[in-house]
Amino acid sequence: MGYPPSLSEPLAVATSTATLLIVDDMPENLAVLGGLLRDAGYQVRAANSGQTALRYAAQEPRPAVILLDVMMPGMDGYAVLERLRADPATHDTPVILLTALADVADEQYGLAQGAADYITKPYQPPIVLARVKTQLELRRAHDCLKDHNAFLETEIARRMAENEHIQAVSILALANLAETRDPETGNHILRTQSYVRLLAERLRQHPRFAAFLSGRNIELLTRSAPLHDIGKVGIPDNILLKPGSLNIDEWRIMKTHAKLGSDAIERAEGASGDPLPFLMLAKEIAHWHHEKWDGSGYPDGLAGEAIPPAARLMALADVFDALISWRVYKKPLPFDEARDIIAAGRGTHFDPDVTDAFLAGFDAFVTIAERHADA
Repeated sequence: MGYPPSLSEPLAVATSTATLLIVDDMPENLAVLGGLLRDAGYQVRAANSGQTALRYAAQEPRPAVILLDVMMPGMDGYAVLERLRADPATHDTPVILLTALADVADEQYGLAQGAADYITKPYQPPIVLARVKTQLELRRAHDCLKDHNAFLETEIARRMAENEHIQAVSILALANLAETRDPETGNHILRTQSYVRLLAERLRQHPRFAAFLSGRNIELLTRSAPLHDIGKVGIPDNILLKPGSLNIDEWRIMKTHAKLGSDAIERAEGASGDPLPFLMLAKEIAHWHHEKWDGSGYPDGLAGEAIPPAARLMALADVFDALISWRVYKKPLPFDEARDIIAAGRGTHFDPDVTDAFLAGFDAFVTIAERHADA
């Protein structure tokens, strides 16, 4: 890990490396001011017009401070200042206005236009040098603070990415722990996670889903999907691994895995102290991904829009994968047969629009299934 620029370092300015730009249409003024500043150790460029000043200001090395005469023919100092402030490359360069006008209103006007300071003619060398040094120190402090903030932003982004990675790995570890209880599901987690993302991407512009399926929510939804069957860890082996149909009592116990999963996630959510969006979605998916559009599902018999959208997407992804996968009690169905069963469940088992998104992107679902096929 690097360290941020120190904000407590002394702001001493290396005058020999500071480049200054002086702008005045009078050669004698340029000579006097340039000589004063060079004798003080500064590198000096001189421009005798506004256009030349703008060109020099854009050249490397960029001037650390610009001393700009106000009264010049053609483009006056105020016009040059306006152009400097409009250019992102020179927007923050300190500009000291030079003028023979001693009116307070003129000084106020120049400062209002973005000037950093004001020096009146005839020049008093100590004042000129003090004002320049002050602006250089302020510029260095500004740059140091900017670098410090940039470092902090980079470090925050790095730590957030690291936390997101840890979070994703932890979720997959938990999900895989649940799947070890049901070894025949193989790559079920990877496939259903990909199916859910694909459905979400295909529905993100749909009027019924657009408000929910933001880019951030799609990421959270995809990350949460592997926890849909986490409740299986609470189902006895003699039921979970039974190589045949379950009887009524066994089926009643099997169905409790939905609530067992959401309860476990809710306890984790409570232990975290703060609500975590991905856990909220994971809880919805675990609890309600076996609900059906017509209300005949479990555990709560929710119907239609009462079923959270995340659970509706997971419901279709989970059923499709179950249809095409080996189980101890069945052989996998061909993709076309599985597609026809999903289509037949439109409006009864599945949200009609989710079903339509699946059917329209069916080839992509097949590609995912083949890419993550069980050995």
